[in-house]
Amino acid sequence: MADSPLRIMVVTPERSALDEHADSITLPMFDGERGVFASHAAFVGQLGPGELRIRTGTETKRYFIDGGFVQVARNVVNVLTPRAVPAADVTAAKAEQARTEAEALPSTNNAERETRSRAIARAQGMARVASHTLYS
Repeated sequence: MADSPLRIMVVTPERSALDEHADSITLPMFDGERGVFASHAAFVGQLGPGELRIRTGTETKRYFIDGGFVQVARNVVNVLTPRAVPAADVTAAKAEQARTEAEALPSTNNAERETRSRAIARAQGMARVASHTLYS
Protein backbone atom coordinates (compact mmCIF):
# COMPACT_ATOMS: atom_id res chain seq x y z
CA MET A 1 0.00 0.00 0.00
CA ALA A 2 1.79 3.13 -1.24
CA ASP A 3 -0.17 5.40 1.14
CA SER A 4 1.69 4.02 4.16
CA PRO A 5 4.35 6.40 5.45
CA LEU A 6 7.28 3.95 5.80
CA ARG A 7 9.16 1.96 3.21
CA ILE A 8 11.04 -1.18 4.24
CA MET A 9 13.63 -2.92 2.14
CA VAL A 10 15.14 -6.21 3.29
CA VAL A 11 18.25 -7.40 1.46
CA THR A 12 20.08 -10.71 1.88
CA PRO A 13 23.31 -11.74 0.12
CA GLU A 14 21.22 -13.74 -2.38
CA ARG A 15 18.39 -11.34 -3.16
CA SER A 16 16.19 -8.41 -2.33
CA ALA A 17 13.77 -10.22 -0.02
CA LEU A 18 11.25 -7.45 0.57
CA ASP A 19 10.39 -3.97 -0.66
CA GLU A 20 7.07 -2.58 0.53
CA HIS A 21 5.32 0.15 2.48
CA ALA A 22 4.18 -0.08 6.11
CA ASP A 23 2.63 1.89 8.95
CA SER A 24 5.07 0.59 11.57
CA ILE A 25 8.00 -1.79 11.83
CA THR A 26 9.36 -3.67 14.83
CA LEU A 27 13.00 -4.68 14.57
CA PRO A 28 14.85 -7.35 16.57
CA MET A 29 17.90 -5.41 17.73
CA PHE A 30 20.84 -7.21 19.35
CA ASP A 31 19.73 -5.86 22.75
CA GLY A 32 15.91 -5.92 22.42
CA GLU A 33 13.16 -4.77 20.10
CA ARG A 34 12.83 -1.31 18.55
CA GLY A 35 9.75 0.12 16.90
CA VAL A 36 9.90 2.48 13.95
CA PHE A 37 7.09 4.80 12.90
CA ALA A 38 6.83 7.64 10.38
CA SER A 39 9.26 10.50 10.92
CA HIS A 40 11.47 8.38 13.19
CA ALA A 41 14.88 9.83 13.95
CA ALA A 42 17.63 8.50 11.73
CA PHE A 43 19.80 5.72 13.16
CA VAL A 44 21.99 2.78 12.27
CA GLY A 45 21.91 -0.30 14.48
CA GLN A 46 22.95 -3.90 14.88
CA LEU A 47 20.17 -6.47 14.54
CA GLY A 48 19.94 -9.71 16.47
CA PRO A 49 18.31 -12.92 15.36
CA GLY A 50 14.57 -12.65 15.88
CA GLU A 51 11.23 -11.50 14.57
CA LEU A 52 10.79 -8.60 12.17
CA ARG A 53 7.17 -7.38 12.24
CA ILE A 54 5.71 -5.14 9.54
CA ARG A 55 2.28 -3.65 10.20
CA THR A 56 0.12 -2.13 7.50
CA GLY A 57 -3.41 -1.27 8.57
CA THR A 58 -4.68 -4.29 10.51
CA GLU A 59 -2.31 -6.75 8.78
CA THR A 60 0.99 -7.78 10.37
CA LYS A 61 3.63 -9.66 8.39
CA ARG A 62 6.28 -11.53 10.36
CA TYR A 63 9.75 -12.71 9.33
CA PHE A 64 12.67 -14.40 11.04
CA ILE A 65 15.85 -12.48 10.35
CA ASP A 66 19.28 -13.71 11.27
CA GLY A 67 20.87 -10.55 12.64
CA GLY A 68 22.56 -7.98 10.44
CA PHE A 69 22.24 -4.21 10.35
CA VAL A 70 19.48 -1.65 9.93
CA GLN A 71 19.54 1.93 8.70
CA VAL A 72 16.58 4.24 9.22
CA ALA A 73 16.48 7.59 7.42
CA ARG A 74 13.73 9.72 5.84
CA ASN A 75 10.98 7.11 6.39
CA VAL A 76 13.02 4.35 4.73
CA VAL A 77 14.11 1.30 6.73
CA ASN A 78 16.95 -0.67 5.11
CA VAL A 79 17.62 -4.10 6.61
CA LEU A 80 20.77 -6.01 5.61
CA THR A 81 20.64 -9.56 6.93
CA PRO A 82 22.19 -12.92 6.08
CA ARG A 83 18.73 -14.54 6.05
CA ALA A 84 15.08 -13.50 5.99
CA VAL A 85 12.39 -16.19 6.22
CA PRO A 86 8.60 -15.76 6.51
CA ALA A 87 7.63 -16.62 10.09
CA ALA A 88 5.20 -19.27 8.86
CA ASP A 89 8.21 -21.23 7.55
CA VAL A 90 9.91 -21.26 10.98
CA THR A 91 8.64 -24.18 13.04
CA ALA A 92 9.39 -25.35 16.56
CA ALA A 93 10.95 -28.48 15.06
CA LYS A 94 13.33 -26.43 12.91
CA ALA A 95 14.25 -24.28 15.91
CA GLU A 96 14.90 -27.37 18.03
CA GLN A 97 17.05 -28.88 15.29
CA ALA A 98 19.04 -25.63 15.07
CA ARG A 99 19.51 -25.67 18.86
CA THR A 100 20.68 -29.29 18.84
CA GLU A 101 23.15 -28.55 16.05
CA ALA A 102 24.39 -25.41 17.82
CA GLU A 103 24.95 -27.21 21.10
CA ALA A 104 26.94 -29.89 19.27
CA LEU A 105 29.41 -27.35 17.90
CA PRO A 106 32.90 -27.47 19.43
CA SER A 107 33.91 -24.81 21.92
CA THR A 108 37.58 -25.45 22.63
CA ASN A 109 38.80 -21.92 21.79
CA ASN A 110 37.44 -18.38 21.70
CA ALA A 111 36.53 -18.43 17.99
CA GLU A 112 34.62 -21.70 18.36
CA ARG A 113 32.86 -20.45 21.50
CA GLU A 114 31.77 -17.30 19.65
CA THR A 115 30.47 -19.33 16.69
CA ARG A 116 28.60 -21.67 19.04
CA SER A 117 27.16 -18.74 20.98
CA ARG A 118 25.87 -17.08 17.78
CA ALA A 119 24.34 -20.37 16.62
CA ILE A 120 22.55 -20.81 19.96
CA ALA A 121 21.25 -17.22 19.80
CA ARG A 122 20.00 -17.91 16.25
CA ALA A 123 18.17 -21.05 17.44
CA GLN A 124 16.62 -19.12 20.34
CA GLY A 125 15.44 -16.40 17.94
CA MET A 126 13.91 -19.06 15.70
CA ALA A 127 12.13 -20.58 18.72
CA ARG A 128 10.65 -17.18 19.67
CA VAL A 129 9.40 -16.63 16.12
CA ALA A 130 7.94 -20.15 15.97
CA SER A 131 6.11 -19.66 19.28
CA HIS A 132 4.64 -16.30 18.13
CA THR A 133 3.49 -17.86 14.86
CA LEU A 134 1.38 -20.35 16.80
CA TYR A 135 -0.71 -17.52 18.26
CA SER A 136 -0.99 -15.13 15.31
